Order: sequence, then structure tokens, then C-alpha cells
Amino acid sequence: MNALDRLTAADAMRRLAERDASLYAATAQERMPIGHRLGWTGLAAKADSRLPLLANLATAMETEGFTDVVLLGMGGSSLTPLVISRVIGSAEGSPALHVLDTTSPVAVRALMDTLEPEHTHVLLASKSGTTIEPLTLYAILRPWIDQAVGRTAAGRHFTVITDPGSPLEHLRQRDLMRVTLTAPATVGGRYSALSMFGLAPAALIGVDMPLFIERAAIMETACHQPSADNPGAQLAAWLADAAGAGRDKLMLVCSPRLRPLCLWIEQLVAESLGKNGAGMVPVVACGELKAAVSGPDRAVVVVHEADDSALPARAQQAADEAPLMAIELASVYELGAEFLRWEYAVALAGFLLGANPFDEPNVAEAKQATLHMLDGSLTPPRATTDVDGTWVTYAGALEAPSAPPANRIEALRALLGSLQAGDYLALLAYLPEDGALLTPLYGAAETVMREARCPVCVELGPRYLHSTGQLHKGGPDTGAFLMITARDRTDIEVPGKPYTLATLHRAQAEGDLVTLAAHGRRVLRLDLPDLGPATLASLAEDIKAAASTAAR
Repeated sequence: MNALDRLTAADAMRRLAERDASLYAATAQERMPIGHRLGWTGLAAKADSRLPLLANLATAMETEGFTDVVLLGMGGSSLTPLVISRVIGSAEGSPALHVLDTTSPVAVRALMDTLEPEHTHVLLASKSGTTIEPLTLYAILRPWIDQAVGRTAAGRHFTVITDPGSPLEHLRQRDLMRVTLTAPATVGGRYSALSMFGLAPAALIGVDMPLFIERAAIMETACHQPSADNPGAQLAAWLADAAGAGRDKLMLVCSPRLRPLCLWIEQLVAESLGKNGAGMVPVVACGELKAAVSGPDRAVVVVHEADDSALPARAQQAADEAPLMAIELASVYELGAEFLRWEYAVALAGFLLGANPFDEPNVAEAKQATLHMLDGSLTPPRATTDVDGTWVTYAGALEAPSAPPANRIEALRALLGSLQAGDYLALLAYLPEDGALLTPLYGAAETVMREARCPVCVELGPRYLHSTGQLHKGGPDTGAFLMITARDRTDIEVPGKPYTLATLHRAQAEGDLVTLAAHGRRVLRLDLPDLGPATLASLAEDIKAAASTAAR
């Protein structure tokens, strides 16, 4: 029986739409937490009721002269707005949206230097109300705006998005922030695209919300149908059939304008299915198509615009015999529908693959490790050697060579030489999202894919901790991890905290290093002396050289 027949036989589409937690668990005790995270299945149908509130807020933003909106969030609280802002963008005359989902002091300082605090509105988004990154960034941005407009007036520059009664709601009341926009407590972060976490930022930048919601609601209705025509079920079955055939690397190929959507899909797939030693590894394809999508462990999804109709054929030719599914978006306003398709598909794929798609047990490990790094109760592995200012650390299952490496290429060769058929490489880069720094790394990733014939993910920290970090630690032990950090001197004080922003940023990297090592993963950390473009370009060349020699 193929996967689609299994879904039909289990009546899985109807049961999911009706929030039947028995799809995923046998006992009442196991079902209870799952049932508390199934509230997303009807969000599109209810979204219209939130539009008057959002329209009023958007009008107030315009009237009060706000030109920029900064969203502070992580993971499910930030990726939907990021995708909407980069794919649809702001309407003419509406504020620009800046998603700040990093603790890099370089990135935070760069954004603050480009904005005028008196014309900046901040969305503080956290489902739990306790997420360290947005709360830390709020502690930095609040006095910045206070100083510009005064403490009392500054409160109107901040809006909170959170669950009812969360600690963040209490903080809003204490600090006299403008308003709280609540999302259902029964909706997990990565399934919250059609909740206030996605809708509010979109409305504030002038997205046509009735059209956006209309397209999403049509998809939601289709995904509730208990038939083989259900688009969510079709994608779920395709994913499960591919994984069952050993094709557990999900290569995401998108039209250029839709490429940001890959970040959101990556999070949803990795965090929902990557646990208990299993899961699909989502990889955003970069560079040469054949190197990215061709291989016995690959399955390919192509998401393309209507005017890029040749992309699926090019990808299929490059993929050889790899299974390929093509999804066409008639317009960028199909994004809302695409969020829904993937949410239903991944939830149903969890049923087919025997995974609970609504927990993230290993994400909490890295969060705790970060806190222990900050309080000094946990320390990272010591660097093995210093290679021309780059501190080299071998951790987890990656053994240090008997003799110290003479250069970075030798250090990298130890990790890249460990790659075998079925493995993937993840570049965990604790860097600002800056093309001058990242473009060389994408070029290096393409070289590794071609030379080592394995998929390569380029992940930004700490963003990935709330996304693919679950898969890295809880998924299959097929990952090799190159962690890239830098001892840059740029820093920002965090009011009321005993640590600076740079200290937090570094603690997040080192907390994940310790956690990956504890899971026996192969980890190489390269701690660079600075964040200069020349330093990153030099590292990228060393990665290419190591990949070429390790593959021989």
C-alpha cells in the first residue's frame, strides 16, 4: 500500500482537520500535549475576523508617521514575516519590515544605524513570552527609542505578539507598550503562519490581506477533504514515499523571487520530522543544479512562479532519477496557500513516518546549554590549536589528528574526509546576514556538493537553533558540522543583564557545540580572528581546497 492509500485508509485527512490526536499517539497521556497543538487547522477560516483590528493598527501606524517596522522574534515567530516581506514586500507608502532574528551585535548595530528611532515601530514576538533573543533585543531597543521620544511616548512604538497570559503580556503592561495581539495557545510556532505572528506584520506593511487570506482559505478547505485530491495529502505521501525509498535529503529548488520560502519550509520539515534518530534533511539547493539534486539519497521539490515554468524541467534533467514534485505559484499572494499546504503535508507526513510533528525535544537542550554558558556552569571544549589566528576545535565524534594541522585546509580535511554516502554537511555560520560574508560560503558549499557528492546546508546562527537545530541533534546521525564563529570586537551592552550581546551570541554557538558533541556528532569549530570580508573569502577558498583534496 503506497503512502496516499495509507492516508486514505486511516481517514487521516479528516481526522487531522478535526484535531484527532490519536493519529499520533495511542494513550490519552500522550495525546494530550498533541491535542493542545492542533489549533492551527482552522486558522485561515477565522483570519477574516482579525482584519478590522489589524487595519486599524495599520492606519494608526501610517497616521503617526512610522516608516519602519522591526520585528524581534525567532523561528516560528520570525520566519513567516521574513518570507512575506522578502517575497511580497511592502506596499507603496507603507513601512518597510526588518526582521531581526539574530544576536549578532554587528547586525543589530548596522540596523540601528540605518533607522530613525522616532519613526520606528517594534513588534516584539514570542509565543512563550520567554524567548531570550527577542527579550534581549527589546532591552537594547527600548532605551534607544526612549531616548529619542521620551519614556511615555516610546511605549506606543512597541506592539507585542504572544500567547494569552504569557510573561511577555505582563511585560507589556509593566512597560506600557501599545497593545498585545494574541495568538491561540493551541498553535505551535512553526504552524502559526496564519495566526497573528504572520498576519500582523503582513498587515502593517500593506499586504492585501483579504486576497492573502482568501487564497489561504481555499487551500485550507482543499486540505480538509478526505480524498486523494487533497493537496496536503498528496505532498505528504510524496515525502513519505521518498523517505521510505531512502531518499531522505529534501532538495528545495525555488524561483529566485521565492527563494526565501525555502527558509520557512526548511524549518517546518526539519523541526517537525527530525527526531528519534530519523527525519528528512531539507537542503536549500544552491549553485549548479546537478551537483545539488542528483544522487540516490535526494528527492526534489521545485516551487516556481508561473513565468519560470521551465525550472521543473531543468531540475528534472539535472536530478536524473530522483523523484521530483513541482509546485507552481500563480502569484506571490499564493504564499498564504503554500504555508497551509506544507503545514498539512508535514503533519500528515509525521503520521506516515511515525513522528510526532508537534514537539521539538532537542531544541530545549541548546537553549539550556546557552544559559549554562552565560552563568559559567558550562564551558566549551578547548581549542586544539591556533592556525594563523584561527582557533581550531574538534568535538564530538570528530577526532583530532595525532599531529596539529599545519593550516586550515588540513583542519578542514579531517571533517570533510569523514563524509560518506548518505551524509550531509552543515555550515553553521554565526555571522551577520551579509552578502559580502555569505556569498563566498555559498560558493564553497557548491564546491563541496560537487566534490564530495553530498548535500550541503548553509545555516545562520542563532536562527537555525530554532529551526534545523532539532534535526541536527535529534535526526539521523548523518550530519557533519562546520561551526564558524569570530572573535569580532563589535559589541552592545544589554541593559539589566550581566552579559553583553556578543557574549550571548558566542554562548549560543558554544552551547550548541557542546550539545552536538554530546549527541556524538562530528563537529569542527573554526573561530576566526575577525569578521572581515577578506577573512571569510579566505576561509571559503580553504573549504574548497579541502573538499577537492579530501575527495581524492
